[in-house]
Amino acid sequence: MKEWTQKELEEAGYKIENAQISHADLSMADYGVLTLEMPITGSGWGCVYGGRVIGQGYLGANEFKGSPMGIEYIMRIMDIVGVEKFNEMSGKYIRVARTGWGNPIRIIGNLIENRWFDADRFFENTKE
Repeated sequence: MKEWTQKELEEAGYKIENAQISHADLSMADYGVLTLEMPITGSGWGCVYGGRVIGQGYLGANEFKGSPMGIEYIMRIMDIVGVEKFNEMSGKYIRVARTGWGNPIRIIGNLIENRWFDADRFFENTKE
C-alpha cells in the first residue's frame, strides 16, 4: 500500500484541511451490511467518511460474515486518529486530503504526524 506524504498529496492536487470527527459508528442497520460511518466537519463543509461494506448480517440473521480486511480497515483508521478505543474517536481532530466539492474524502491523516490512510488504495491492495 502506498504511503502518502503531505507534499505528495499536495503535488497530486489534494487540498489538506483540518477536520473534526463528530462521532464514529458501526452499523448493520442498512441493507444487512456492516459499515463504519464517521461524520467529519471542516471549515464550512461536512461529510461522512467510510460507508464501505466490511461485513454482512442483520438482527435475527442465521449467518454473519466479516473479513480480516474489514477489521484491519477499522484498526488503521483508529491508528491514524490516534485512539486505542473505537469510541474515543468522537471529537478528535484529523487532517483530510480533499479534491473538491462533491468528491468523497478517501484519505485521512494524523493531525500532528505526517501519516495518512488511503482507503481506496488499502482495499485495492487487499484484492491483489
